[in-house]
Amino acid sequence: MRLLLGLPLIAMALAAPLAHAEPGGCLKYGAAGAVGGHLVKHGVLGAMGGCATGMYKRHEYRKEAREKAALYDKEHPGAKGSYEEKATAYDVEHSTQPGKSDSASKD
Repeated sequence: MRLLLGLPLIAMALAAPLAHAEPGGCLKYGAAGAVGGHLVKHGVLGAMGGCATGMYKRHEYRKEAREKAALYDKEHPGAKGSYEEKATAYDVEHSTQPGKSDSASKD
């Protein structure tokens, strides 16, 4: 029974990095951690670990988006929009994927 419950969780964990939206943060990762922790009788500990992981992932994603927005501002001085819009525009112009910065190789 646990194997049947564990396989979908493993599949979701492997598919999560493929999503192009902003990472889910504490709620999404905390819920997944709680389910995973529940399987080994540590639901609260799993939820806390998942929440911390989600907050870190979202922080890293937003930090990279701000870096891409700064690069976009260098190429397009006076451009208007939020840092998310500028990061998306940078991704489109430079054929990069969100969450995967290649700015080090372009400098």
